[in-house]
Amino acid sequence: MSGILEGKRVLITGVLMESSIAFHAAKLAQEQGAEIILTAFPRPTLTERIAKKLPKPTKVIELDVTNDEHLGRLAELVGEELGGLDGVVHSIGFAPQDALGGNFLNTPFESVATAMHVSAFSLKSLTMACLPLMQNGGSVVGLTFDAQYAWPQYDWMGPAKAALEATNRYLARDLGKQNVRSNLISAGPIGSMAAKSIPGFGELAAVWDDRAPLEWDLKDPEPAGKGIVALLSDWFPKTTGEIIHVDGGLHAIGA
Repeated sequence: MSGILEGKRVLITGVLMESSIAFHAAKLAQEQGAEIILTAFPRPTLTERIAKKLPKPTKVIELDVTNDEHLGRLAELVGEELGGLDGVVHSIGFAPQDALGGNFLNTPFESVATAMHVSAFSLKSLTMACLPLMQNGGSVVGLTFDAQYAWPQYDWMGPAKAALEATNRYLARDLGKQNVRSNLISAGPIGSMAAKSIPGFGELAAVWDDRAPLEWDLKDPEPAGKGIVALLSDWFPKTTGEIIHVDGGLHAIGA
C-alpha cells in the first residue's frame, strides 16, 4: 500500500535534534512516500548530521528566514533539487533570553521585534519564498503553542505565537485561490532543544501531567509529527486557516 504522501515534495525547516517535532515529521513524511528537503540555521552541519538518521538521504540548505538574500534564492535551490513543492513545514521559533523566563514587563522592543520576526512573520516570508514552486497548490503547516493563554515563563513567545496564529489565518485567506492551504499544529510541550531554552520549562510541562485527558509524554514528538503529515496529505483537502490541537486534549479542559 502506498503512503499518504506518495509523490509529494516537501520542504521542512527546524530539524535540529532527534527530539525535534520537525525530525519526526521528516521521518514520517519519508516513510509515507514524500521526497523531502531540509533547511537549517544557524548550523547546517548539525542538521546534516541529524539527517543521516532519516530513512533516506536528504539535502540540507542553509536558510535564515530573516535574510532576504536567503529567501530570494530558496525557490531556485529547491527547484533544482525537487522540481517543485507540494508542502512546506514551518517549525521555526526564537526569542532572545530577555524575552523569556518572567521578564515580560521589562523586555525591550528590540528583543520583542526579533521574536516576532523569526517566530511569526517568517511564516509569511517562507511561504512566499516557496510559492513559485507550488504551481499545483499545496499545504503549508506550522507549529504553535496554544496562544489563547498566558503561560508561565513563556512571556513574549506567547504574543509571537498569537501573531503566528493570526498570520496563518490571513495566509489561508489570501492563498486559497491558488489552492494553497495553511494550517497549524498546536502541540503540547516536548522536551526539545527549543523547549529547553525556556527558563522554568518544567513548571509549564507539569500542567500536562495534571490536566491532559490523554496521557502526555514529553519525550514523544511523534504524535505532533503525525499531525503535520496528515495536514500535508490530501486527506484535509478543504481545511485551511485551522489550528489542530495535538496536546492530549488539554486545550479543552478548564480546570
